Amino acid sequence: MRPIVRWRSWSRRRRRTVWVALGLAALLVVPVGSAALALRVEAVGDPSASARSRGRDAVWLGHAWVDGRKGPADLTALAQLVRGGVRDLYVHAGPLEHDGSLPADRYPQARTLIDAVHRELPGVRVQAWLGDVVEPEDDGLDLDRADVRDRITTSAQQVLDAGFDGVHLDLEPLHSGDAGYLTLLDQVHARTAARGVPLSVATPQIDPLPALHAVAGALAGHPKWWSQAYFGQVARRTDQIAVMSYDTAMPTQALYTGYVAQQTALALEVTPPSVDLLMGLPAYDADQWGHQGSAETVAAAVRGVRLGLSRHAVDRQGFGVGMYADFTATAADWAAYRQDWRRDGS
Repeated sequence: MRPIVRWRSWSRRRRRTVWVALGLAALLVVPVGSAALALRVEAVGDPSASARSRGRDAVWLGHAWVDGRKGPADLTALAQLVRGGVRDLYVHAGPLEHDGSLPADRYPQARTLIDAVHRELPGVRVQAWLGDVVEPEDDGLDLDRADVRDRITTSAQQVLDAGFDGVHLDLEPLHSGDAGYLTLLDQVHARTAARGVPLSVATPQIDPLPALHAVAGALAGHPKWWSQAYFGQVARRTDQIAVMSYDTAMPTQALYTGYVAQQTALALEVTPPSVDLLMGLPAYDADQWGHQGSAETVAAAVRGVRLGLSRHAVDRQGFGVGMYADFTATAADWAAYRQDWRRDGS
């Protein structure tokens, strides 16, 4: 089986090459000192008291919830953590096969979980998290092929028929401007809209400097970011869009906070009010290329989210955060979420 770890291991394999190349690009585009100063400025100030949870948050949940490893006691514990702020659970039901199909035996306990969540957490939606690696960087889904897109669409219909309350797509690595992905979203959204359930997607970050994705692609073959315009095109084809605002290579909490504040602002500018925008929180501790666990914390991310929201759309209701992920989150991560983001501070 090809679980979530595979997608993260893909990122690790390329991280050294990517970040060395991007560091060189940054030297060409803007002095490092000036860029750091700009992010420090973004991190300064006090967020508005209104910049807190709207009750539209999400959590990415691992495959153990649908393969029988998690049971009623686990759900009771999860309910205590998410009640009052989280509306969506992205439950890993894949991965997709490289041709876009999804064997039904990948999620044998899905119906049991969905019924239990509806009983324990009324109003909380259980979305099927579907993903796989994408060509041309990896041997995976070829979104230029109509038959692959059709099979992914059928897989989305399949999980809805199984009882899931929505579809959450996480296809990586997706290059900015990928036309096949836009066509796929149009197809899948037609199916979810017909059922009255959401289509949600996880996305890369937005260019922090103009056209940086193009520079990264030219130097490293891996354009880490999307253009802001393409992000907007994707957002308009969904009901919910979640930015993976982590693995940023920021070395300190202050710089990471400023980076997340900037990403929040960029995403808010092009996400329609009718679409829920979620900013990802790094609930995992690792020290590796592109991610410093001491810098990328839930508390630092929440502060950046609140600052960005305060400055650009403090009254927006279609907004939340997404915790990545339940299988790595610590008690301290959940405490930071509750104390710093949840409106009741509980």
